[in-house]
Amino acid sequence: MNGTGSGTFDALATLRAAGHPVDLLDERQRQVFAELTETEVAVLNSIKKRLDDHAGEVEGQELKLV
Repeated sequence: MNGTGSGTFDALATLRAAGHPVDLLDERQRQVFAELTETEVAVLNSIKKRLDDHAGEVEGQELKLV
């Protein structure tokens, strides 16, 4: 489950499928994310889901400075 044994785990594809904008990262940053384990990706996806679930509560305010 560490993503290094069989070589079949694709961290970037899994993150992309969950809605993470990994394609906006530069090549070096993408490489770091590509080397994440399944457990690490699961944690990131869990955090993203929790943030998304509460997005309306935390993004609903807008501050305008004149």
